[in-house]
Amino acid sequence: MPPDAEEEPRVFRAGGVSYLRIPAANPRETAAFYEAVFGWQVDSNRDDPSFEDSTGHVIGHFVTELPVAGAAGIRPYVYVAEVEATLGEAVARGAEIVDAPYPEGDLRVATFRDPAGNVVGVWERVG
Repeated sequence: MPPDAEEEPRVFRAGGVSYLRIPAANPRETAAFYEAVFGWQVDSNRDDPSFEDSTGHVIGHFVTELPVAGAAGIRPYVYVAEVEATLGEAVARGAEIVDAPYPEGDLRVATFRDPAGNVVGVWERVG
């Protein structure tokens, strides 16, 4: 790998999901929720706070101009170390569980509605 390739931001991956626009009536509040629940890096010094996920592979913004996704549309699933702990943190910060944790092969999966109303999935490997 050329030396410059290591310095290339990790979001530039052909075919990889790398950017999300997350709808929110109150973008700063929603950004703080994702920062606390998932440990994302958030820049709230703007009207549409930006974020980078914990891996550096996904970036995006919290925006007001899109309708909240709710249960419709594409649903992101975030890999976490512990589904139950993540759900506990999310609920403590205003989320509502939609689908309680359930097994899916060697995975444990759940969904919740964030305080803005978007439905998000979380999953972990248990095997």
